[in-house]
This record gives sequence, C-alpha cells and structure tokens, in this order.
Amino acid sequence: MSPNNPNIETMSIFSPQVAARFDALVERYPVRRSALVPMLLYAQDEIGYLSDAVIAEVAQRIGITELDVRNVATYYSMLRFKPAGKFNVQVCTNISCMLRGAYDVYERFQEELGIGHKGVTADGIFSLEEVECIGACCWAPAIQVNYAFHDDLSPDAVPGLLADYRGKVNEGTGPNA
Repeated sequence: MSPNNPNIETMSIFSPQVAARFDALVERYPVRRSALVPMLLYAQDEIGYLSDAVIAEVAQRIGITELDVRNVATYYSMLRFKPAGKFNVQVCTNISCMLRGAYDVYERFQEELGIGHKGVTADGIFSLEEVECIGACCWAPAIQVNYAFHDDLSPDAVPGLLADYRGKVNEGTGPNA
C-alpha cells in the first residue's frame, strides 16, 4: 500500500510476509522513520543486500527520501550494499577472541576460502568478514555464520565447519539451516 494513499496498491519487491511485517512496523512506531533500521534488516535478510530497489521501496513505505535511507544505512556496518555469500562468516577479533586465537582462525578462513575481508567466494556460497564483537566473549574465539554461532574454535576446526555448510547447500537446507 502507498503510505500517502492507503487505498492504492503498489508492487513490492518483497514477499507478502515481509511486506506485511513492514506495514506492521510503520504502524507500531509513533514516528514512521523509527521503523527504518528494522525494515532495512528484514529487507537485507530477504534480498541479501540493500539494492537500489530496496532503498527506493523502503523510502517510499516510510515517506522519506532515498538519500535519508542511504544516510542511515551507511552508518551501520551490518548493512550491506553488495551481495554477501549464502553463508556470511563473521569472525570476531575483539579482545576476548583475539587473546584466544581469533586471528589464527580468521587467517585459516582466508586460506580455505581464498578471500579476504568482505570478500565473496566465486561460487557465491561464502563471504567473510572480520567483526568487532558478536557478544560471545565467554566462548572465545567465536564466529557467527548468518545467525548461527560457533564458539571455542581452533584453526583446525575451520575446514570441517566449511564442509558442513557446503553440505547444507548440497542438501538444499539453505543458508539459515
């Protein structure tokens, strides 16, 4: 629906479920703009990144300019403007993880995947990021793959972990499995 005229139906690039979630979000907040960051996160989960089309539709739904959306989106490091792999590997290198070998784990991921920070493998299955903190300090070193946490890792665990995720693609269980 159009925010300016609720009787006008508009085409959406999002699934009906996400579009309905967006409608609920803008109704929940007293100021529509407050729904922006949650909408961007949901959009990124569904589309994979914040494309020009995503930014345009989110701006239209909230009733702000595309520039306003971009200004907010560029502030948050967890929002992407380029596609990530089906499995986005985030290696925490903050102090707790660093002291327990996170840089060795990160280097092993780089070697195994053949990519660096914010890189995507040629087959599009994996992307890799070095991140500040994922809130798993007690279980350091830790990584997050999409929304799944893996902790107390060693560099030797990396090949098996990657094989497990490659197997999920082959089984068709998808990136959030």
